[in-house]
Amino acid sequence: MGKEKNPRRVAENEAMAKTKMLRVSPQKLNLVAGLIRGKKVDRALADLTFSHKRIAGDVKKCLQSAIANAENNHGLDVDNLVVAEAWVGKNLVMKRGRPRARGRFGKIMKPFSEITIKVRQVEEQA
Repeated sequence: MGKEKNPRRVAENEAMAKTKMLRVSPQKLNLVAGLIRGKKVDRALADLTFSHKRIAGDVKKCLQSAIANAENNHGLDVDNLVVAEAWVGKNLVMKRGRPRARGRFGKIMKPFSEITIKVRQVEEQA
């Protein structure tokens, strides 16, 4: 009589990883996510390694986590993996401020965001 097994959130040939609380605006993070969408994972890792964007290191870590999930948890072949989807979401915004002239207050917003990367195994074209 046990609990029923939860259905998988992704297909049988997919794996995903999610990173939350990245200290960057979603708009800037989406630029880096667009850099890797649809590419093979080895090419995407190379692009992130040599990117000049500050957040590229954290995106690379998330991609490596998705690759490790695919290999260890789902038994997928790493050589045939492609970044199927990479989407960005908003997280909390820290509100800070600075006193300005004439008694006013300048708002400083410090946004956080999150990224989800889904990798998919594809068959090689011969």
